[in-house]
Amino acid sequence: MATTNTKASGHARIETSNFLMIVLVLLTVAVGGAVEIVPLFFQRSTTEATPGLKPYTALQLAGRDIYIREGCYNCHSQMIRPFRSETLRYGHYSTAGEFVYDHPFQWGSKRTGPDLHRVGGKYSDEWHRIHLTNPRDLVPESNMPAYSWFAKNTLDPDDMAPKLRALRKVGVPYTDAEIAAAGDEVKGRSELDAVIAYLQVLGTVLPK
Repeated sequence: MATTNTKASGHARIETSNFLMIVLVLLTVAVGGAVEIVPLFFQRSTTEATPGLKPYTALQLAGRDIYIREGCYNCHSQMIRPFRSETLRYGHYSTAGEFVYDHPFQWGSKRTGPDLHRVGGKYSDEWHRIHLTNPRDLVPESNMPAYSWFAKNTLDPDDMAPKLRALRKVGVPYTDAEIAAAGDEVKGRSELDAVIAYLQVLGTVLPK
């Protein structure tokens, strides 16, 4: 009986103490998360780049930053699930190796608009230019806002080299020559050019 009472009092202490309950829940979540997540860092399939994958060019990287700045990921996912319905509509399912140079990656589940992972090469540059300037010129039922100012805003060449250097520190294999040429690559280019360049490279490593 003494053992039973001790166990009962132990449960009572946990269940009646908000602080103790919070600490134990956080500890349980931390241990469970570590057990699931840490092994992924040592699996080659999740840490090695897909064959043929190249780091974003300076122009594509600028476009990706604008894409994130404007919150495009709030409506468009970049992860195709390995289900028949998904692959029939969007193409080959997403793999971790395609995103090893993305910091942070743009996966997610929100699809107010279509998934964009395999959009690269699906439409012409001119199609994207019109669609970003006024989506309803191409898709009358679209509820996407127009980004007409992209064509008026020019990129700052001085921003690019520091960005490439920072990414190299976290494992993206940019060369000294690529970093040195980054500013010249975006000189005189508009935000519209950059976003289109980014969209046109999405999902182009694996076959459609």
